[in-house]
Amino acid sequence: MRVRHLAASGLALGLAAVAVPACAADPYKIPAVMSLTGSGAFIGKGEQQGLQLVQKLVNESGGIKGRMLEFAFQDDQTNPQIAVQLASEVLGQKPQVMIGGSIVATCRAIAPLVKTGPVDYCLSPGIHPEKGDYVFTGSVSTLDLATALVRYFRMKGWTRIALMFSSDATGQDAENGLKSVLGQPENKDMQIVATAHFNTTDVSVSAQIETVKAANPQCFIAWSTGTPIATIFRGVRDQGLEVPMGTTDGNMTYAQMGQYADFLPKQLYIPAAQWVVRDAKELGPEVAKQHDAFYAAYADAHAQPDVAAELGWEPATILVHALRTRGPDATATELRDFIAGISNFAGVNGIYDFGKSPQRGLDVSDAVVTRWSPEAKTWQVVSKAAGVPLP
Repeated sequence: MRVRHLAASGLALGLAAVAVPACAADPYKIPAVMSLTGSGAFIGKGEQQGLQLVQKLVNESGGIKGRMLEFAFQDDQTNPQIAVQLASEVLGQKPQVMIGGSIVATCRAIAPLVKTGPVDYCLSPGIHPEKGDYVFTGSVSTLDLATALVRYFRMKGWTRIALMFSSDATGQDAENGLKSVLGQPENKDMQIVATAHFNTTDVSVSAQIETVKAANPQCFIAWSTGTPIATIFRGVRDQGLEVPMGTTDGNMTYAQMGQYADFLPKQLYIPAAQWVVRDAKELGPEVAKQHDAFYAAYADAHAQPDVAAELGWEPATILVHALRTRGPDATATELRDFIAGISNFAGVNGIYDFGKSPQRGLDVSDAVVTRWSPEAKTWQVVSKAAGVPLP
């Protein structure tokens, strides 16, 4: 009954009731190098569940041309060096496709290894592959998410902004990206009053937050993911910085919100892709169907989807779509070219168009801004598409 319900809802996987051959072929294995432990585990474990739910639904509806789908998980421990080691071992198996990593650092570490294939679907939205690469990347880009967030703050009249980034390569990239967003003509009235830095291993950032507070900002963005953001949240609480705060959707997990409940900022804004929108009137009919299927699958699993769920689910559905269309014997080049040619694929995040947005398929028009509600214990959408505040 569940398969019939999902098929009727138009799930992009094409889960029509398909008989599985009595003598099934060997499983179609997709290696997945992910952060299942370490500082990125908040994201990695949720992504793993998303992949497992897709695997279950695909196999209930016939698999990949009669071959059962199997994600072969490997834990990189949120360590780029380990990610390279595991990915190198995976490449020795000569797969047509793989998934990895979960965060920016591990995705970047893996990318040079797949310049000539296989197709690698990075689950982090924080990398920006070149058009024609074998690397694809999930969700709305961090630059577009930052654009939506800054637009929301500006249109709310919060123009004195303070920023905070980690001092590593990932933080430097985020800083360059966010400052480029703030440098756009529409944000000419935004004034950066303070920019603070920290090490991801720091146990306190109180001194940096005190400096930020002294600059008298109207809003504050701290762009970091996982364990380090907890250190920043504590510093904000300890120093009494009570202004609207924004962060990346890499922290948009129920596990984090629950664990950090005692010291979350009072006004915490997070930009996100459209998976979080629950008002069908704000979605096109095809995207709304994908939402119904996505949330039904998680309800059946007695779970609540968050950003980690979406980051696993959506790339998996796109890969399955490619494999079911081109067949399990398709080469890496054929699969890369097929995905690059997708222009009207409905997912939970919107309508994917890889011609308009190479290697990703989504842009700022697929982004919204949310605010965490401690009372509702979920994220409430506070903007229209692209970050324009709701009336």
